[in-house]
Amino acid sequence: MPLKTIGMLGGMSWTSSVEYYRIMNRTVQERMGGSSSAKIVMYSVNFAEMYDILEKGGWDAVGDEVVKIAKRVQGAGADFFILAVNTIHIVADRVEAALDIPLLHIADTTAEAIKAAGMKKIGLLGTKYTMCEDFYRVRLKEKHGIDVVIPGEDDVEGLNTIIFEELVREKFLDGSRDTCLGIIDKLVADGAEGIILGCTELPLLIEAVRVPVPSFDTMMIHAVAAAERAMG
Repeated sequence: MPLKTIGMLGGMSWTSSVEYYRIMNRTVQERMGGSSSAKIVMYSVNFAEMYDILEKGGWDAVGDEVVKIAKRVQGAGADFFILAVNTIHIVADRVEAALDIPLLHIADTTAEAIKAAGMKKIGLLGTKYTMCEDFYRVRLKEKHGIDVVIPGEDDVEGLNTIIFEELVREKFLDGSRDTCLGIIDKLVADGAEGIILGCTELPLLIEAVRVPVPSFDTMMIHAVAAAERAMG
């Protein structure tokens, strides 16, 4: 069976997009052998421009831009589409409705990994949008039966600052790692059986071996799932 072409929105931020590209290609090479590699159409945005669109026009404006990008990627020959970032899935339903190809949702791939591990209650780390808006938590609960716990308000704001002021700028600081591990300890105390690293930059900061419960690297899970779908 010929490889399907993965369509991808990248650049939000480029640090995790590099890892997506590496993981998808490596997965295909390992599974298919030889000199095999993934077929990918990637549109990489200027993150500063996208953040400016969000600040000026809100999520509707971001959705308009992402739909335009997704249609370009579809037109370039993609067989399915991924958003290589958790937060932008706030507009995923709108993007999927505008396309003639499927969208592989990051929350769905992550949920399958959580269910395979036999877990029912999970802690969620990410941007304030991912943690507090309905698009992620409600999908996990209503579609997959997974209860989600999130940090308190101060920790939400602190983590959001770490992501936008450090991680997307390729700054991975020991103090911020310790802060995140402290937040994880609180979520475990609140009953979390595992932790979703629900920002694709977080696995670049927090090593799985440092987390006291199983962690779910959304970047790795999503990228491998995309490669597997491409291989059929």
